[in-house]
Amino acid sequence: MPRFKTLKYAKDRTNPRVARITLNRPERLNAIDERMPGEIRRAVGLANDDDAVHVIVLAGAGRAFCAGYDLQAFGEGLADHPCQQESSPWDPMLDYRTMKRFTDDFMSLWHSHKPTIAQVHGHAVAGGSDIALCCDLLVMADDARIGYMPTRVWGCPTTAMWTYRLGPLRAKQLMFTGDVIDGRTAAAWGLANEAVPLAALEGAVMKLASRIAGVPLAHLAMHKMVVNQVLLTMGLEQTQMMATLFDGITRHDPEGLWFRRYAQENGFKAAVQWRDSGRAIPEGDDARALIREMEARRGPR
Repeated sequence: MPRFKTLKYAKDRTNPRVARITLNRPERLNAIDERMPGEIRRAVGLANDDDAVHVIVLAGAGRAFCAGYDLQAFGEGLADHPCQQESSPWDPMLDYRTMKRFTDDFMSLWHSHKPTIAQVHGHAVAGGSDIALCCDLLVMADDARIGYMPTRVWGCPTTAMWTYRLGPLRAKQLMFTGDVIDGRTAAAWGLANEAVPLAALEGAVMKLASRIAGVPLAHLAMHKMVVNQVLLTMGLEQTQMMATLFDGITRHDPEGLWFRRYAQENGFKAAVQWRDSGRAIPEGDDARALIREMEARRGPR
């Protein structure tokens, strides 16, 4: 059994045909660090290599499913990173290679031969929503929250799943606003298969997983391939390429650099509060002027 640092892997105790992957950084609300995407891929591979496993359930330990990328250190710090390059000019392909690897790791849930179910409580936001929406099915607590707030500034969902899961009308609403929706709304919109009270979430997930687990592996694989092929024909892989490149642009254009400098000067929580409040985001020349002011106050690095 491989050792994992950011998640736990085990067979379900009541139904060994169900493999359970549990994101396990509860002290950070299971925020994504650089190890987690690859570990998700390895855990999915472990389940796919086990002929006794018929379905995979992905959940989060503690108070949330996943609160997105662990950006507090990056947002407040000055360390150079492929996805937050302090040096100039920005190298877009270095950024793209890094984020595309993470996207492909998350997509192992979608490419898995075996059905995957996201069990969502608390928050599945920003990059955490990418992980949830890469799963085939989604069961949420009715008070859980899902959305991609960084569409307001400093982010583009790299898996590009929102349109495929919601259709263009609802997807545009969430991408244009950065709003989050609760589990009840997600179920009403067709994003979640079911929304139940938190106390009933585990039971609802296991009822669905156990029903699926009785189907032969070959049938599950074939039916999943048929549905997935529809999305591939609609251009999912090409859309993800564009979305991943755009994600890098949002973090290095004037608006993204303003957000980063504001976080470095005032703290990441203050920057997020501005972003999510609905206040206008400084853009273009206004953003550049504010960047110069903040960099002047900071002084030479």
